[in-house]
Amino acid sequence: MDIMDRLNSSPRLMLVSDLDHTMVDHHDPENSSLLRFNALWEAYYRQDSLLVFSTGRSPTLYKQLRKEKPMITPDIAIMSVGTEITYGRSMVPDDGWVQFLNQKWDKNIVIEETSKFPELKPQAETEQRPHKVSFYVQKDKAKSVTQALSKVLEERGLNVKIIYSGGIDLDVLPNGAGKGQALAYLLKKFETEGKPPLNTLACGDSGNDAELFSIPGVYGVMVSNAQEELLQWHSENAKDNPKILHASERCASGIIEAIGHFKLGQNLSPRDVSDSRQENLSPYLEIVNFALLLEKWRRAEVENSELFIAGIKATVFPSAIIIHPSGSAHNAREYLNTFRKVYGDKKGKQYRIWVDDVVATQLAPGIWLVKFDKWELCGEERKACASTSIMSSRDSDWFNLVHVHQTWLEDSAKGEWFL
Repeated sequence: MDIMDRLNSSPRLMLVSDLDHTMVDHHDPENSSLLRFNALWEAYYRQDSLLVFSTGRSPTLYKQLRKEKPMITPDIAIMSVGTEITYGRSMVPDDGWVQFLNQKWDKNIVIEETSKFPELKPQAETEQRPHKVSFYVQKDKAKSVTQALSKVLEERGLNVKIIYSGGIDLDVLPNGAGKGQALAYLLKKFETEGKPPLNTLACGDSGNDAELFSIPGVYGVMVSNAQEELLQWHSENAKDNPKILHASERCASGIIEAIGHFKLGQNLSPRDVSDSRQENLSPYLEIVNFALLLEKWRRAEVENSELFIAGIKATVFPSAIIIHPSGSAHNAREYLNTFRKVYGDKKGKQYRIWVDDVVATQLAPGIWLVKFDKWELCGEERKACASTSIMSSRDSDWFNLVHVHQTWLEDSAKGEWFL
């Protein structure tokens, strides 16, 4: 539970979000809403809140999605429809959750009985997990199959839950599993540790997300593109619940909308602010804004002027050093002269920059050590480096750069890298 150790007190917000068609909009090739959320979270929430991804995807498909989309790293991942809980970048499993799910569960019996239903078409082997057996079934057959299968498995002494979602996916789980139960388990765990979240926001679009909205005290948002099955559940169970919002915005933009609707904190993403020099009062926001400024410069979305370059240099100490991922060291102010060479080199291209997992530690009054990953996406090519920066705000209203050290991330395609 290292993620909790980094928080001095209860998380200000625990945001629990489904991925496909909720956090991630597969109909948005620019990933604009996801990138808006990323900038908002890293600038204003990473330091004192928890991000939880809750997905029906197995770890295999979850990792695949992370390679396909510009996603930031969650503090906790709930996968395989709430049957697996892992922590942090290393995805350390929660052994207590595994032991809990083992009660009245026998995967072999489930496989034996489901094989007797020709309507059930097994999903890929990667989707068959220790506490989840998954199938495809036609919508018109789902109800009758679910009822018959529930009865058979109960007669075999198993206590199971069958979830139908997306108009085709049928998952057989231990009765204690599911996205809602996994969330309830986490909330109880944090309360036991004396750090219950001050607010929790659940976000979803399909039937297997309904459980998230059923946890007492939790705020919920159904994104505007929510599926019929979730809207029907809401109509039958929670239409008068003021804590559940049907957003007017799609996917991650709907999540941002809900943060503002429920007054849970800042909901103006740095990507939606034209002046990147506004209210740079934290090292988190400063890092996010600099990445966005570099993106705009290379996309020719800001004016090419000497005044711009002079302004950037003014935020850098004269003796500041930048160590490039290649290992070469440069005086930071001299290196920034190369800004001129890359102006507009990504104009008209699908070029985006985002930062991930920003962690700032105050070393002394006005002196900060900031660690983060910086990612660049240009078409299909992705590359990233781990950055360690020392920043100072002792003699200025703004943060000034003292030192930067960058190294390639292992899973990143190495290549040309500006800053």
